[in-house]
Amino acid sequence: MMKMEASFDTEESFDDPSCLAPQAPSSPGKRTTNEVKETKTTINGVTFPLPGEGPEQQLLKPNEWSYCDYFWTDKKDPQGTTSVVGFEVLVQKQLKGKQMQKEMSEFIHERIKIEEEYAKNLSKLSLSPLAALEEGTLGEAWTQLKKSLHDEAEVHLKFSNKLHSEVEKPLLTFRGDNFKKDLKKYEHQLTDLRKQLTSRYAGVEKARKALADRQKDLDLKTQQLEVKLSNKTEEDIKKARRKSTQAGDDLMRCIDLYNQTQSKWFEEMVTSSMELEKLEVERIEWIQQHLRQYTTLRHETDMFNQSTVEPVDQLLQNVDPGKDRELWVKENKTGEVRPVDLDI
Repeated sequence: MMKMEASFDTEESFDDPSCLAPQAPSSPGKRTTNEVKETKTTINGVTFPLPGEGPEQQLLKPNEWSYCDYFWTDKKDPQGTTSVVGFEVLVQKQLKGKQMQKEMSEFIHERIKIEEEYAKNLSKLSLSPLAALEEGTLGEAWTQLKKSLHDEAEVHLKFSNKLHSEVEKPLLTFRGDNFKKDLKKYEHQLTDLRKQLTSRYAGVEKARKALADRQKDLDLKTQQLEVKLSNKTEEDIKKARRKSTQAGDDLMRCIDLYNQTQSKWFEEMVTSSMELEKLEVERIEWIQQHLRQYTTLRHETDMFNQSTVEPVDQLLQNVDPGKDRELWVKENKTGEVRPVDLDI
């Protein structure tokens, strides 16, 4: 969008409602350059007060860092060649949030794959025949330890399934494919109003130039009258004055149309930016909710894992080397009679 700087007469008329009345004493057609004080500037079709001019503006939502207070001006891209309107910055924030949400879902998916692979390996290891011949109380503890791996594998498999249904899927499906279309609706509304505003401002500039031309013509004819008095010159001055007055009225009408359009754009900016702010709060709270569900499931997994090793702990406490020796001897003894000395 081309940058359009403010000019002299128009800006003051925004502050002085009396200049909007046709043929009033302060009509643009009757004002001199010395009366004009530039208090505003127009950038890309939007009019702002100059620093230090006019009453201090108050934030619409003080202390909230609300979107509706901080995105009124356009932002230049890093190269400084083109400008991005403030609302577009908010839209890009929404699109970035959507992408971040998708990447979080992908991250959880990778976490699920790790859990599934871990569960698979645990289950496979639990079937290992290694040390299967261990006997006694130690053998019982060892058998329970291998069984605990199978139980732990089930815990991790359930964890991965819950991660999919309660974390990954909600993150992936939150605000589906229509979300970008909905954003476009907001964007189009503001873009159309901004185009109208730019067009209205162009009309103001055209009317201002027309007024300046009519005023110049009137001044010229007035000077001619001072040099040579004639009925024709007086009639020309009357016509020039009427045209100058009409040009002033046209300028005020263009300014009024411009202000109406800017007011409508302002209201739509506030409404739409607040809606995007609400959407961002919902997104953050949604992600927060499901990441907290991740931590809840993780704690549950730890708790269930602990329960799988509790029987192992109990059996390990009951391991008794003396009892194991007794059991083994009873099963494997070869005789209780000891050797004696040989007699002659």
